Amino acid sequence: MQKQTIADVSLIDKRVLLRVDYNVQFDDSGAILDDHRLKESIPTIRALKDQGARIIICSHRGRPNGVIVEELRNAPVAHHLSTLLGEPVLSLEDAIGPSVKAVIDEMKQGDIVLLENVRFYSGEETNDPAFARALSELADVFVSDAFGTAHRAHASVVGVGFYLPAVSGLLMQKELDYLNQVTESIERPFGIILGGGKVAEKLRILGHLADKADVICVGGGIANTFLQGQGIDVGDSLVEESRIDDALSLMRIASGRKDLKLVLPTDVVISDSSGGVVSTVSVNRIPPGFRILDLGRQTLEDIREALRPMRTIVWNGPVGLFERTPFDTGSIELAKILADSVGATTVVGGGETAAAVAKAGVVARLSHVSTGGGASLKMLEGTSLPGVEVLLDKE
Repeated sequence: MQKQTIADVSLIDKRVLLRVDYNVQFDDSGAILDDHRLKESIPTIRALKDQGARIIICSHRGRPNGVIVEELRNAPVAHHLSTLLGEPVLSLEDAIGPSVKAVIDEMKQGDIVLLENVRFYSGEETNDPAFARALSELADVFVSDAFGTAHRAHASVVGVGFYLPAVSGLLMQKELDYLNQVTESIERPFGIILGGGKVAEKLRILGHLADKADVICVGGGIANTFLQGQGIDVGDSLVEESRIDDALSLMRIASGRKDLKLVLPTDVVISDSSGGVVSTVSVNRIPPGFRILDLGRQTLEDIREALRPMRTIVWNGPVGLFERTPFDTGSIELAKILADSVGATTVVGGGETAAAVAKAGVVARLSHVSTGGGASLKMLEGTSLPGVEVLLDKE
């Protein structure tokens, strides 16, 4: 079911509670480490301004567990957002209460305020109705643009939608459009790349999408479980023993389908426990005491060739220990392979995969890079998101 967006409601002089995902980090000098999420929210903010709304932004940062943590305040986020927008963004020291209401009462059309970190309040993560109601009393309309938290049934994500008319922002709509496109109305041939860890979650994605896939490429930590299932000794590499049977089941399905190609690593980059010895070897020649930490060149070339005819490609999970050089090479090269996939719709899950793509410098050459790791994972699994379900349906 399609959800209503900000284009479907009148927002002239309305107080709009805009839920975004500004869960960003700053370095010791106060510089933001990655402002991708802030930049992605700007089209919605500008659209609300154009409609004459009074914009009340709310977000969480980190995991303060219901108490005030000074380094997780939203004030530096407001400052950076103001710089990006080129206009003032007033940072408030609370998210609810009389002082907040007093400021909002004085707002004019187009004014922007950012509430304090909603996770400073214990009622946020428990979806406490009292906290949700207090937030809703600040506004006339709820706009959800926080796809990154849409899988969490929190007060500012779901609860306020029971007290206010709730519609999606432009970023939320873009996320839903792309992820629905690659789960419901897929243009084939269709390729899936899965990496990272969390074998159980990735196998659920395959369970939902495997019958629609033409190519499945497996790398990262989950590939170790597949290799072990084939009887390959993966040394000290991380393996989820309890999921070997599931991996074998998928391999049997793939072997029984002539129209499905399963690409597993044939060569890998390994290192000993000290990290001082690094080499590329065949998956059949991993010495004792070594771990698989990245894909080898031949495997990357195999993936490139397998994906070449694809019209739709989805990637979730880095294929190596990308946060450490030189084990970031595989993920960076894979990002470039997707960027070079002319004519294909390329969708990248959020979280670590988005970070790997940013590190490769090819974000602008991909169709869509999600802002939500956990949320995109749930959608690819075929699981409904509470933060989407609460939005009004289109008539």
